[in-house]
Amino acid sequence: DERMSVRLPLLALLSLTLAAPLARATPAEYGEAMFRLATERGCLACHALQPGPKRADGLPPIAPAWVEIAKRYRDDPAAHERLTRTVMGGSNAAARHWAGKVSAANMPPNASVVSEREARALVNWILVLVP
Repeated sequence: DERMSVRLPLLALLSLTLAAPLARATPAEYGEAMFRLATERGCLACHALQPGPKRADGLPPIAPAWVEIAKRYRDDPAAHERLTRTVMGGSNAAARHWAGKVSAANMPPNASVVSEREARALVNWILVLVP
Protein backbone atom coordinates (compact mmCIF):
# COMPACT_ATOMS: atom_id res chain seq x y z
CA ASP A 1 0.00 0.00 0.00
CA GLU A 2 1.43 3.34 -1.06
CA ARG A 3 0.06 5.13 2.01
CA MET A 4 1.92 2.70 4.28
CA SER A 5 5.20 3.29 2.48
CA VAL A 6 4.78 7.02 3.11
CA ARG A 7 3.54 6.64 6.70
CA LEU A 8 6.68 5.14 8.24
CA PRO A 9 9.05 7.84 6.96
CA LEU A 10 6.53 10.45 8.11
CA LEU A 11 6.48 8.87 11.57
CA ALA A 12 10.26 9.06 11.65
CA LEU A 13 10.13 12.71 10.65
CA LEU A 14 7.45 13.39 13.25
CA SER A 15 9.58 11.92 16.02
CA LEU A 16 12.48 14.12 14.95
CA THR A 17 10.32 17.21 15.19
CA LEU A 18 8.97 16.11 18.58
CA ALA A 19 12.49 16.02 19.92
CA ALA A 20 13.33 19.65 19.13
CA PRO A 21 17.05 19.47 20.04
CA LEU A 22 17.33 16.41 17.80
CA ALA A 23 15.64 18.00 14.79
CA ARG A 24 19.00 18.49 13.09
CA ALA A 25 20.57 15.27 14.33
CA THR A 26 22.04 12.70 11.98
CA PRO A 27 20.39 9.26 12.11
CA ALA A 28 23.30 7.99 14.23
CA GLU A 29 23.01 10.92 16.66
CA TYR A 30 19.25 10.42 16.86
CA GLY A 31 19.70 6.70 17.54
CA GLU A 32 22.24 7.44 20.26
CA ALA A 33 19.92 10.01 21.83
CA MET A 34 16.97 7.58 21.83
CA PHE A 35 19.13 4.79 23.28
CA ARG A 36 20.34 7.19 25.99
CA LEU A 37 16.73 8.21 26.75
CA ALA A 38 15.72 4.54 26.97
CA THR A 39 18.64 3.91 29.31
CA GLU A 40 17.79 6.90 31.52
CA ARG A 41 14.13 5.84 31.74
CA GLY A 42 15.00 2.28 32.79
CA CYS A 43 13.85 0.50 29.62
CA LEU A 44 17.05 -1.55 29.48
CA ALA A 45 16.21 -3.22 32.78
CA CYS A 46 13.95 -5.52 30.74
CA HIS A 47 14.55 -4.81 27.03
CA ALA A 48 17.64 -5.06 24.84
CA LEU A 49 18.32 -3.64 21.41
CA GLN A 50 19.16 -7.02 19.84
CA PRO A 51 17.88 -10.49 20.78
CA GLY A 52 20.16 -12.27 23.18
CA PRO A 53 20.64 -15.67 24.78
CA LYS A 54 18.74 -16.95 27.76
CA ARG A 55 19.58 -15.27 31.05
CA ALA A 56 22.19 -16.74 33.41
CA ASP A 57 19.40 -18.50 35.34
CA GLY A 58 18.36 -20.32 32.13
CA LEU A 59 15.13 -18.38 31.75
CA PRO A 60 14.20 -16.44 28.61
CA PRO A 61 14.75 -12.66 28.45
CA ILE A 62 12.38 -10.56 30.56
CA ALA A 63 11.04 -8.67 27.54
CA PRO A 64 11.38 -8.79 23.75
CA ALA A 65 14.32 -7.06 22.11
CA TRP A 66 13.45 -3.88 20.24
CA VAL A 67 14.59 -5.34 16.92
CA GLU A 68 12.10 -8.19 17.44
CA ILE A 69 9.36 -5.67 18.21
CA ALA A 70 10.24 -3.71 15.06
CA LYS A 71 10.07 -6.87 12.94
CA ARG A 72 6.76 -7.97 14.42
CA TYR A 73 5.04 -4.62 14.00
CA ARG A 74 6.70 -3.07 10.92
CA ASP A 75 3.67 -3.69 8.68
CA ASP A 76 1.02 -2.80 11.28
CA PRO A 77 -0.33 0.73 10.70
CA ALA A 78 -1.80 0.79 14.23
CA ALA A 79 1.44 -0.26 15.94
CA HIS A 80 2.64 3.23 16.84
CA GLU A 81 -0.49 4.05 18.85
CA ARG A 82 -0.81 0.56 20.36
CA LEU A 83 2.81 0.41 21.49
CA THR A 84 2.74 3.95 22.87
CA ARG A 85 -0.31 2.98 24.96
CA THR A 86 1.55 -0.12 26.13
CA VAL A 87 4.58 1.92 27.18
CA MET A 88 2.40 4.38 29.07
CA GLY A 89 -0.15 1.97 30.57
CA GLY A 90 1.66 -1.37 30.71
CA SER A 91 0.79 -4.68 29.08
CA ASN A 92 -2.23 -6.86 29.63
CA ALA A 93 -1.58 -10.30 31.14
CA ALA A 94 -4.35 -11.79 29.00
CA ALA A 95 -2.74 -10.58 25.75
CA ARG A 96 0.65 -12.26 26.05
CA HIS A 97 1.66 -12.60 22.41
CA TRP A 98 5.34 -13.01 23.32
CA ALA A 99 4.61 -16.14 25.40
CA GLY A 100 7.39 -18.70 25.18
CA LYS A 101 9.89 -16.14 23.90
CA VAL A 102 10.12 -13.94 27.00
CA SER A 103 9.41 -14.33 30.70
CA ALA A 104 5.89 -14.25 32.11
CA ALA A 105 6.42 -10.74 33.51
CA ASN A 106 4.13 -8.03 32.19
CA MET A 107 5.30 -4.57 31.27
CA PRO A 108 4.40 -2.18 34.08
CA PRO A 109 2.86 1.23 33.39
CA ASN A 110 5.59 3.77 32.70
CA ALA A 111 3.62 7.03 32.80
CA SER A 112 5.44 8.01 35.99
CA VAL A 113 8.90 7.76 34.38
CA VAL A 114 8.34 8.69 30.73
CA SER A 115 6.22 11.43 29.19
CA GLU A 116 3.84 10.57 26.37
CA ARG A 117 6.00 12.65 24.03
CA GLU A 118 9.08 10.62 25.02
CA ALA A 119 7.14 7.36 24.70
CA ARG A 120 6.02 8.29 21.18
CA ALA A 121 9.58 9.18 20.16
CA LEU A 122 10.96 5.93 21.63
CA VAL A 123 8.27 3.81 19.96
CA ASN A 124 8.89 5.48 16.63
CA TRP A 125 12.62 4.88 16.96
CA ILE A 126 12.01 1.21 17.78
CA LEU A 127 9.62 0.76 14.83
CA VAL A 128 12.18 2.03 12.31
CA LEU A 129 15.06 -0.11 13.58
CA VAL A 130 14.49 -2.58 10.75
CA PRO A 131 13.30 -1.86 7.19
